[in-house]
Amino acid sequence: MTTPTKPAPETPSTSAYAAIEGGAQPRFAWVRGSLQQLLAAASLIVIVLFFSFASPHFFTPNNLVSILTAATVTGILALGTTFVIITGGIDLSIGTGMVLCGVMAGVFLTYWGWPLWLGVAATILFGALIGLVNGVNISVLGIPPFIATLGMMLIAAGLSLVISGTKPIYFKETPEFQQIMNLSIIPGMRFPLGVVIFIVMIVIAGVLLGRTIVGRYTFSIGSNEAATALSGVNVRRWKIIIYTMAGLFVGLAGVLSASRLSSAQPTGGMGLELEAIAAVVIGGTSLQGGKGSILGTVIGALIMAVLTNGLRIISVPQEWQSVAVGVVILVAVYLDMLRRRRA
Repeated sequence: MTTPTKPAPETPSTSAYAAIEGGAQPRFAWVRGSLQQLLAAASLIVIVLFFSFASPHFFTPNNLVSILTAATVTGILALGTTFVIITGGIDLSIGTGMVLCGVMAGVFLTYWGWPLWLGVAATILFGALIGLVNGVNISVLGIPPFIATLGMMLIAAGLSLVISGTKPIYFKETPEFQQIMNLSIIPGMRFPLGVVIFIVMIVIAGVLLGRTIVGRYTFSIGSNEAATALSGVNVRRWKIIIYTMAGLFVGLAGVLSASRLSSAQPTGGMGLELEAIAAVVIGGTSLQGGKGSILGTVIGALIMAVLTNGLRIISVPQEWQSVAVGVVILVAVYLDMLRRRRA
């Protein structure tokens, strides 16, 4: 008579491997994620309906395009930040980092006279450099993400003032640079090229997160970093890659922001990181890591843009607009906490 063999206990290594192969999301997590996206989408529809009834000037083609245009820069920042937050990290430097990239675009194109394509490419790569430094500080030096990116936020803000001489840099000698964001691609209708770029980046980010090994490791690190490391994954290297990739989005946002304003403004950027993080959280990405989606982030960015635009149209004072946005952020974080407790 043979004794039945017991199944081998699951080790952290095999557990992490299974998480990686399955996208690092627990069973039926996709159902909960879809529900969260539906709730966010329903909230967006309710807000749009409210402002449509509150003002006849809201639901018009020109204003809807204005909302999409306003969501473009914050939305692109939020796309890169989604990867970072899913890993359980945070990036507070994206706002001032975007401004520094805009200043560097002014240096490359206005001061140094580089060709347009080279200046734009160098600006985007400069954003990747900022992300690389963040990734090294966090992964190699072991600095907590909050502190590492807070330091980079202050460094980027200071360098923007130093490099620009505290003055705006105008792109007078490269008028084609302004068309990157503002060129209308639909005859007879104002539909900026920047919005099309935003849509393309949504598709790219969605494919990266949902269909590539970068997305698998992003979810795996956020779900259980220790088990992922025990499974043989070089967590340090992949964190550096993820932060560097997020920096590419920052560089592109810097290009679009400077193009929209036709100048690099060295004193801006503060607060954009909070709007981008809020868009990510509103869209269902957990601040604890391991859960999130690009579609949810896009919905969150649209909610932020619609809310700001609608409050402005119905003549709500600026200070109360800030209060409303702050309340939305608090509610989104609280709902994220409730989801975690129930899970």
